[in-house]
Amino acid sequence: MSSAPGAGAGGYFSMIDFFVLSAAGGFAMYWFFFRNKKQDQPTFKKLTVTPVVERGSSSGFINKMKNTNRNVVVFYGSQTGTAEEFATRLAKDATRYGMKGMVADPEECDMEDLSQLTEIENSLVIFCLATYGEGDPTDNAQEFYDYLQGGGTELDGIKYAVFALGNKTYEHFNAMGKFVDKRLEELGATRLIEVGLGDDDSNIEEDFVSWREKFWPIVCEHFGVQATGDDSSIRQYSLQVNEDLPAEKIYHGEISRLGSFNLQKPPYDAKNPFLAPIIANRELHKGGDRSCMHIELDISGSKIRYESGDHVAVYPMNDPDIVERIGKRLETDLDTVITLTNVDEEASKKHPFPNPTSYRTALTHYLDIQSPPRTHILRELAEYAEDPKEKEFLMSMTSSDGKDKYNDWIVKDHRNILAILDDLKSLKPPMDHICEMLPRLQARYYSISSSPKIHPTSIHITAVLISYTTRTGRSVKGVATKWLADKPITDGKKYTVPIFVRKSQFRLPFKPSTPVLMIGPGTGLAPFRGFLQERDFLKKEGKPVGETILYFGCRYKAQDFIYEDEINQYLKDGSLTKLHIAFSRDQKEKVYVQHLLNKNKEEIWRLLENGGHIYVCGDARNMAREVHDMLERSVIEQGNLDATKAAEYIKKLQSKGRYSCDVWS
Repeated sequence: MSSAPGAGAGGYFSMIDFFVLSAAGGFAMYWFFFRNKKQDQPTFKKLTVTPVVERGSSSGFINKMKNTNRNVVVFYGSQTGTAEEFATRLAKDATRYGMKGMVADPEECDMEDLSQLTEIENSLVIFCLATYGEGDPTDNAQEFYDYLQGGGTELDGIKYAVFALGNKTYEHFNAMGKFVDKRLEELGATRLIEVGLGDDDSNIEEDFVSWREKFWPIVCEHFGVQATGDDSSIRQYSLQVNEDLPAEKIYHGEISRLGSFNLQKPPYDAKNPFLAPIIANRELHKGGDRSCMHIELDISGSKIRYESGDHVAVYPMNDPDIVERIGKRLETDLDTVITLTNVDEEASKKHPFPNPTSYRTALTHYLDIQSPPRTHILRELAEYAEDPKEKEFLMSMTSSDGKDKYNDWIVKDHRNILAILDDLKSLKPPMDHICEMLPRLQARYYSISSSPKIHPTSIHITAVLISYTTRTGRSVKGVATKWLADKPITDGKKYTVPIFVRKSQFRLPFKPSTPVLMIGPGTGLAPFRGFLQERDFLKKEGKPVGETILYFGCRYKAQDFIYEDEINQYLKDGSLTKLHIAFSRDQKEKVYVQHLLNKNKEEIWRLLENGGHIYVCGDARNMAREVHDMLERSVIEQGNLDATKAAEYIKKLQSKGRYSCDVWS
């Protein structure tokens, strides 16, 4: 064994000394042994180098603004892409008012630098912020939220505006936008306009356009600028047609990493989804003209972990027939491989979607071609109308004065880009501009309807196929549900679905002995199927399991009582203590779960007073709201509390995680 430094010839001891001392004294041997061991097997403390970010460094957004003569920065907090889209539109607007804007992701910026905005003449910061979940910030705005919560920086002299995106059916309507608006004012910033409150349950496009039309005149007055009068479209991306690129250099639907669908590597997340094989796809309805699918996805070997109550995200593909028809209508070779590059070299977003790729892939995987386009798209499309009447018609829907016409012609008739092109024959936009204009196709989230205790290697989805006919006679089908429905396992083909798991706070109590009450009509039953599987598993393991009550509702017992056999078995085994079912259309008067809750106020109060948890899953617009009201009434009547005290009681349940909702509108 080689000697450690200082222990060889010329060191403190010779080898003879070493043996003498070893034999002479145990203490010396002990001391010397550990001394040499430490030197022969050195351990190094992990060195972490923290980069020093200097004020005004080239990576900072303030420095970017200075270097490119910008005076408007628009930050977005976005979960589904809408807030980012609105931010991009506002940044483009700035050019029309003699200003120069840039879009920025707060997650990629040092938000402490916001106070330096005063160093830029006539500067302005705009926030487009969505509220996610139970009043939470979006993932990319979480750090900014924490920063403001923790104190923030003095912002005297900063001019700002906030447009918030939310949904009125949720209790914490636009909580993030309202919080930022208030906090910026508290830190000394000057608000130019009242916070805009976008409501996705109504018409968020209309809300945004109305706010925007009030906003820019205020900006003009405050900064002494005026509209340039140039309303023409400002192209954001330049087109490059690629020839003879090898297939391995072209994106074929991957979300981020090129080739990730061919060579899968964990961990799997939103930017790196797992291609999960479909191992079951069966119909749950026993009759009628509606369809509800039970789908099982194999996650073996993926290292994906989930809990009952989590969500699974699915990246769908657009209907290939619609893709083909768009290509034919615009006389475009869909297999042309293109690259769209941002003309702004300083922009953080270099491409609108993964490039290079073909038009076919872009329309199939990356672009939302099946939703009704927003008004700014109509404005840009109008430039390509050869018929003056069609141009005027499109432009008439792009202002707040045309909101009724937009609502009627676009929203109510669910006209997507293909329908608009079909109905307005003189429209001839280039395909690359279509690819620039349309928003990204977003992942669809489903409450997982299984428990890992029973199904550790598979994730189950319960989904109703969305399908209806518009007033114009066009058939509309859900992007994801139609795509999933077209993947039967009976045809011998092997289908895969790009997925990732999103963690949820919708959780069973830590102690299985805690009583639970679950309210989930229709596919709102999905997470509770997982809950029931888990409670049943624990009961069979000999664990003490508390009272388990389920309220379920559907239209007809004979048609859409999904998972009927499973539920009845849980009831028979005692894993499900009580079952309350509302078949809304099996009798003359409609009966819903809300009505059954009204009859069982005493049971609800008893469960709450025994420390029970209440869960609600399903429609936010009507059911969840009415269930909430019914719970308050139960507390008032059974707890002998007034309305104010009852509301406080319910809020306390929510804050302690004893009243949870997983709802959608």
